[in-house]
Amino acid sequence: MNDRRLPPVTELAMASLALIIAGGIYLSSHLPRHLPLAPAVALLAASALLLAGNLIALARVRDFAWERFFQVGRWSLLAYVVIAGMIEYAFLRDHLTGGPLVVLTLSLVVFAVHVPTLVGFTVARYHEPDAGPSPGLESAAGARSSAG
Repeated sequence: MNDRRLPPVTELAMASLALIIAGGIYLSSHLPRHLPLAPAVALLAASALLLAGNLIALARVRDFAWERFFQVGRWSLLAYVVIAGMIEYAFLRDHLTGGPLVVLTLSLVVFAVHVPTLVGFTVARYHEPDAGPSPGLESAAGARSSAG
């Protein structure tokens, strides 16, 4: 592993996710009664700003394993879009409407983008490009082929 300087993507993602979870808990603890949306909207806005800042900081990184990031992030995004879709379906099935539905839907969007970003970043930050086959693997493969 090299010692390159990377932005605090993991820390910002965890803070953003904590804000989203706090907003979701706040909203769900008050449902189905009418509730003030201002605290949940403030938490969502703060989380979305952290997401935007995180993506901007990550986009400025040079010499990063972008191919690996997108390879992992793409499949993670697919999984989290399905998860967010199932949660959204549960909201709709429970007849959630209006402001709470909008805030929770937008919270799911932030959730479904930030987790794959975090997963892709975690894999890509430790990815070392192949410098050819390692000597240990070549000698092991040669020993197997000559034994068989």
